[in-house]
Amino acid sequence: MAENNRKNKQRLQKFFLYFSLIIFLIISIFPFYWMFVGSTNHTSKMFTNPPTLTVGNEFMTNLTNLNDAIGISRVVFNSLFVSLVFVFLSLIISTLAAYALSKFYFKGRNVIFLAFMLSMMVPYQATIIPLFRMMTHFELLNTYFALIAPQLCFPFAIFLMRQNFLAFPSSLIESARIDGAGELRIFLTVVLPSMKPALAATAIYLFMMQWNNFMWPLVATTSEEMYTIPVALSSLIGISMIDYGQIMVGITIATIPIIIFFLLLQKQFISGMLGSAVKE
Repeated sequence: MAENNRKNKQRLQKFFLYFSLIIFLIISIFPFYWMFVGSTNHTSKMFTNPPTLTVGNEFMTNLTNLNDAIGISRVVFNSLFVSLVFVFLSLIISTLAAYALSKFYFKGRNVIFLAFMLSMMVPYQATIIPLFRMMTHFELLNTYFALIAPQLCFPFAIFLMRQNFLAFPSSLIESARIDGAGELRIFLTVVLPSMKPALAATAIYLFMMQWNNFMWPLVATTSEEMYTIPVALSSLIGISMIDYGQIMVGITIATIPIIIFFLLLQKQFISGMLGSAVKE
């Protein structure tokens, strides 16, 4: 009898556990489903009562209208080019800076790192006007350089990589030096391969930040040909009329690259979460 009661209790606990997980899964997925449904229906069905939850047949119409309004292919190219180049260059800069601040001992090292940390406390909006004036002075507005360069030396990326470098055994670096390996070779062949989880996590963070960046591209671009996705989608919001079908198609398209980028790096990202990095 006691054994049956114990098994029933376990089944009940498992039932409530799975039930709760299913509820949270539905809550998490529903906004994406509603976004997709909205992209396949006319804008008049977005706020009907009861709400429209079935897939419609207006997706191609909304996509055509979106392309006519903002030139979606050019906008997606701008966002992809800016985000990927930014991630690549920022990873190089932040990784080298973090490695120097974690494994090289020189005067003022902690002061430099503290300066990076303090810069994170400066509101991003406070840098907009100085950046705008600088880009105007050098006639760099409305260029890819203006969209990519200002945040390449990203303090949080340096902090994240530095913490991972600190966990790497310094004894391996010393052994490589004794064997005659140069500093660049040690960095590329000894240290960096074990940093793949950290690099993946940093790359995902940098890509999402740049892909969703709205304020600076809005200020730095002066023509529709240079618009990124957030700026282009914001231009669809009119004073008297908003075509939600177009906007939902645009948001759907904007979501896809982030999902693909995460899926490409998920193996390294998850392995980092599970603690597969080398530790001393």
